[in-house]
Amino acid sequence: MDGNVQTYKGRLVAKGFRQIHGVDYDETFSPVAMFKSIRILLVVAAFHDYEIWQMDVKTAFLNGKLEEDVYMTQPEGFVTPENARKVCKLQRSIYGLKQASRSWNLHFNEAIQEFGFIRNEDEPCVYKKFSGSIVSFLILYVDDILIIGNDILTLQSIKTWLSSCFSMKDLGEAAYI
Repeated sequence: MDGNVQTYKGRLVAKGFRQIHGVDYDETFSPVAMFKSIRILLVVAAFHDYEIWQMDVKTAFLNGKLEEDVYMTQPEGFVTPENARKVCKLQRSIYGLKQASRSWNLHFNEAIQEFGFIRNEDEPCVYKKFSGSIVSFLILYVDDILIIGNDILTLQSIKTWLSSCFSMKDLGEAAYI
């Protein structure tokens, strides 16, 4: 938030630049929430005095399920002499794949709809859920999530459910978007 690095991360990254369209992947498009949609929902939240909470999905792209067969060479430092000629068949998406963002988004969409959220037709990364007088909105921006609503217990149950589906970091009340 203040420009200082909070954590350092090391990741295994695929050489996506070597992927061939039609062989290793078909689609790469993945939607993100538009800033104007985020602003509109923040105005609605401020007007109605709704809670605004924020979560981050840890290693989001590793949650995507691949529709294609994708192979990669073994990572340096992990090759044993007896397996030197073998390759890795990826079971899930990893960073660097052209379809990583899309496969993550599709998996998240399926999961959040199982919890009863409805995807906005015009804004595919904005979800809503109504139950009587209880109102909840969820905004997905790649791996960052805003949860907006008027009932703390419901918002807490959303956070608990998301944490049971994905490795999450609870950032509490939204302070920086």
